[in-house]
Amino acid sequence: MKPVSELLKRHDSAAWRTSPDTSVFDALATLAHFEVGALMVMDGDRLVGFLSERDYTRKVALQGKNSKEMKVSEIMTPDVMTVTPQTHTRACMSLMSQRKFRHLPVVDGDKVVGMISIQDLMDDIINEHEQTIDQLTSYIRS
Repeated sequence: MKPVSELLKRHDSAAWRTSPDTSVFDALATLAHFEVGALMVMDGDRLVGFLSERDYTRKVALQGKNSKEMKVSEIMTPDVMTVTPQTHTRACMSLMSQRKFRHLPVVDGDKVVGMISIQDLMDDIINEHEQTIDQLTSYIRS
């Protein structure tokens, strides 16, 4: 498996962010705009939390609260598990499976460099398998 830094080259996930003072409604619009299921919550350049669709459904929608009146800081997950660009994708898969989450922010020292999702990992595995099949097929035919 490869390091996470290779997956980050495929999209600009560093843009998938919101601030703690943003309304939940506006954060949902950002989720929809980027067509993602989670956002990093940033206070300037500092990662302070994580907001997922699950946070919204469990803490707003199911409780009958108003997303236009609530701030992201009220429903975000404050303790964020992160990985580094050097973390291998297999370790990320294991972590996501054990902890039952689908997104991981990637930090290099104090700097947030992006986010990966379980979909990124699955796409990478499928791509690797397809390459292996192509190589084996080519070998057999030669």
